[in-house]
Amino acid sequence: MIAALIRWSIVNRFLVLLATVIVTAWGLWAVQRTPLDALPDLSDVQVIIRTPYPGQAPRIVENQVTYPLTTTMLSVPGAKVVRGYSFFGDSFVYVLFEDGTDPYWARSRVLEYLNQVQSRLPAAAKPALGPDATGVGWIYQYALVDRSGTMDAGQLRALQDWFLKYELKTVPNVAEVASVGGMVRQYQVLLDPDKLAAYNVPHGAVIAAIRNANQEAGGSVLELGEAEYVVRASGLLATLDDFRKIPLSATDAGVSVRLGDVARIQVGPEMRRGIGELDGEGEATGGVIVMRSGKNALETIAAVKAKIASLQASLPKGVEIVPTYDRSSLIERAVENLSHKLIEEFIVVALVCMVFLFHLRSAFVAIVTLPLGILASFIVMHYQGVNANVMSLGGIAIAIGAMVDAAVVMIENAHKHIEAWRHEHPGEDLKGEAQWRVVGDAAVEVGPALFFSLLIITLSFIPVFTLEAQEGRLFSPLAYTKTYAMAASAGLAVTLVPVLMGYLIRGRIPDERRNPLNRALIAAYRPLLDGVLAWPKATVVVALLLLASTAWPILKIGGEFMPPLDEGDLLYMPTALPGLSAGKAAELLQQTDRLIKTLPEVQSVYGKAGRAETATDPAPMEMFETTIQFKPKNEWRDGMTSDKLVEELDRIVKVPGLSNIWVPPIRNRIDMLATGIKSPVGVKVAGTDLVEIDRLAGEIEKAVKGVPGVSSALAERLTGGRYVDVNINRDAAARYGMNIADVQSVISAAVGGENVGETVEGLQRFPINVRYPREVRDSLEKLRKLPVLTPRGARIVLSDVAELRITDGPPMLRSENARLAGFVYVDIRGRDLKSAVIDMQKAVAEQVKLTPGYSVSWSGQFEFLERATAKLKVVVPFTLGIIFVLLYLTFRRFDEALLILATLPFALIGGFWLLYLLRYNLSVAGAIGFIALAGVSAEFGVIMLLYLRQAWDERIRSRNTSAEDLLDAIREGAVLRVRPKAMTVAVILAGLFPIMWGTGTGSEVMQRIAAPMVGGMITAPLLSMFVIPAAYFLMRRPRSAKANRHAVWRRQRAAT
Repeated sequence: MIAALIRWSIVNRFLVLLATVIVTAWGLWAVQRTPLDALPDLSDVQVIIRTPYPGQAPRIVENQVTYPLTTTMLSVPGAKVVRGYSFFGDSFVYVLFEDGTDPYWARSRVLEYLNQVQSRLPAAAKPALGPDATGVGWIYQYALVDRSGTMDAGQLRALQDWFLKYELKTVPNVAEVASVGGMVRQYQVLLDPDKLAAYNVPHGAVIAAIRNANQEAGGSVLELGEAEYVVRASGLLATLDDFRKIPLSATDAGVSVRLGDVARIQVGPEMRRGIGELDGEGEATGGVIVMRSGKNALETIAAVKAKIASLQASLPKGVEIVPTYDRSSLIERAVENLSHKLIEEFIVVALVCMVFLFHLRSAFVAIVTLPLGILASFIVMHYQGVNANVMSLGGIAIAIGAMVDAAVVMIENAHKHIEAWRHEHPGEDLKGEAQWRVVGDAAVEVGPALFFSLLIITLSFIPVFTLEAQEGRLFSPLAYTKTYAMAASAGLAVTLVPVLMGYLIRGRIPDERRNPLNRALIAAYRPLLDGVLAWPKATVVVALLLLASTAWPILKIGGEFMPPLDEGDLLYMPTALPGLSAGKAAELLQQTDRLIKTLPEVQSVYGKAGRAETATDPAPMEMFETTIQFKPKNEWRDGMTSDKLVEELDRIVKVPGLSNIWVPPIRNRIDMLATGIKSPVGVKVAGTDLVEIDRLAGEIEKAVKGVPGVSSALAERLTGGRYVDVNINRDAAARYGMNIADVQSVISAAVGGENVGETVEGLQRFPINVRYPREVRDSLEKLRKLPVLTPRGARIVLSDVAELRITDGPPMLRSENARLAGFVYVDIRGRDLKSAVIDMQKAVAEQVKLTPGYSVSWSGQFEFLERATAKLKVVVPFTLGIIFVLLYLTFRRFDEALLILATLPFALIGGFWLLYLLRYNLSVAGAIGFIALAGVSAEFGVIMLLYLRQAWDERIRSRNTSAEDLLDAIREGAVLRVRPKAMTVAVILAGLFPIMWGTGTGSEVMQRIAAPMVGGMITAPLLSMFVIPAAYFLMRRPRSAKANRHAVWRRQRAAT
């Protein structure tokens, strides 16, 4: 069938060339429209439910909001994990769905289940879905800086909330603009409890009066003089005087009691759960651009920047928007780096072809298949929705060498056939139909086997397609593009290449023997092969011993999920002890930012304590998140690297009470949303009692700290929060005619404060808050003496009806699938992930005794590594089976297919030894490198066996089947056809060297993929060039010649 396709292409060459032009134009169109990003979107399909429950403690939020929501969401179709967070005044529920779930279908199902649970939630709790964005949605962050010094934190926050936020939301593909830091302006009504008692005004009456005084109404229309007049009655509160004049009641003498008589009204900041700080210089209001899932990040960032530039003129004088995180620079660096690598590979492969073939037009035939194969890949990528990123371009990069293999071997075979024709027809010119017939015969002779070998390379990536979750999303773009590129090159090899050979391989074809490189290869290979054929069994034994030597590097190489990707920016994520006040958090934040800014390589530092106003940021106040932007690398000190910078930062930033963790921004957000863990390794302790969970987490922290390689271990404190518990005495309250709700209303409204409305000032809205002044509630003793007005008008104090005491409690609560959980964060440095986790698991098993009903699970990147390893163990043997079937279809002989499959392990020798020498850990990236190596080394084996078989079949046809004839055939097939085999190896290695020794964004991952391939493509061909001839000789030698093999070999040596 393949032979027929080759001959059809030669006959219909105009159609083939026309199709090539169409594919080229189509591919160029697809390239221009392919979205760019740094990494594939690795986050799970997720729907976030955020429920504000103002003023409530984490335990109350957990019991009344988070628990009902999580238990309901467990039954949502397709949901695999339901993660709950209960903070002071806020509940976050993350519903993570199975791979492949449509995000908008998921949102509709969550809404459906949310309707079911709505009636079980408190009236004040209002759940809402978060933005349709993913974990990598934070693409751009900025801060507002007032250079003139005329605007305060409240004015800058108002500018962000009511102007910038809505303008930037109009940018296409922006799901949300979240504000962070600054101060929200608030009208504060501070009630004097003594005056309230004196005027006999209950607390509830004040709230009702404020609400009644802040309204607008309409009176329909009046018709006056044939015209309609709209009637409106304005009554909105606009100034502090308007507040003071609000009537509360009137005395018997007709004197009105106003709000100003019983309260102090002022403008102040609202209580906040998020703080922003820039460059260690003080607090700064900022914003976060959250991109809609699946959209073009580079395009969105460019549109946001253009919008910000246009808005600059509308900002008050002296106010600037300063970028604090910009992913577009990472995207541009990553794509530019890979693009340069592709060009370098293209040039190196072209040079290799020219050096071996010594014929420019022949080299052009091989080279032209590269851009065509790449363009074909982009066509499929465009329609499949795969964007151009480090992984998808990397797939093309590692395929480039193998893409020209088939063309190179076919061209070399055509050279041989043309040379043979000229020997048979001396003095004649090869042209016309004779030219096409010779080219067709040459292509048909090797074309089918080459097509199947390229198909083997293509199908060898089946295991990668079976990877699930994060590892699947990370590597599937690489597998797709490599598969498309190899499939395209396989198609081109049997259609376009024969046609181009017919047109371009004409005129004087240089003799192979004239090329000094070819002569050198033959001279070096022939004596070595003769020695191998003399001792074939010894050769096989030596090869097996070399294979056994890989046990040493395998035992020494560590394991990791992924090598750290240098994103260019860095995230500093320390965790303070729980119960941290906003003031202290701001102080620590400024302190750490100032220390970080002392490094000359640092361009900007934007610190965030607590959370931004978005459902995608469930951070407590004690969690800091500092985004560090570095200057371009050419401005760094000599010899400075990213790793050295982290080490130096770790030495400089030493703040008591803070445990340092340094992570890449994108990687961290993905991990946090996928596993809830912000460090490379996390331990989750699940159970029912917080105190017991806290105890176990503390013991685990102690156990893992002693393991070598653990740079920091921190168990989240579940009982470190500080509480003032008010225990109401029901009997005492009943004596004063009060029930539980009456006392609680005083505590929640008077002590905690309650937002009872908002002012309308143009397009801006500011909350109105009612509470008692700070001076009557700033100590436990004063709280006990807090005046309470009974329904009968009697004045009592809070301690008359309740007991107050200070206790410890949870600063926040986490749950996983409706079970309470505590996390231990572990950071590893200077050691591989897998061995460190194994040692930690041993330490925990020996030192920590679990209580019945409590479980420990290991999460973070280790979770992904375990899942990927388990999947590959099952799928790789299955793939080898497919490769064996394809080999059998190529050669139609069981023993020959088995011979090539048996040589695949020899590729492991170089692969593992190079990983060991480079001190790389074996990651999923490395495993993919070995999978790719299996395909290309099988292809080399196919080419080697193809030539041996051709030479032997020729002798069988002429009935020359003695042992001497077999040795002659092996020598011809191996030595005289050394050029195509050397070219195959050379072009593959030439395609990998620019990646292997390249630097720049994304090179860390690509080097781990390329290393096994480079090492394997050095040892696999070397061993195959000796082992396959030796094994072929043992398989094919005549039975009668076994006894006198050495005599035959000696006669052959004498003859040569």
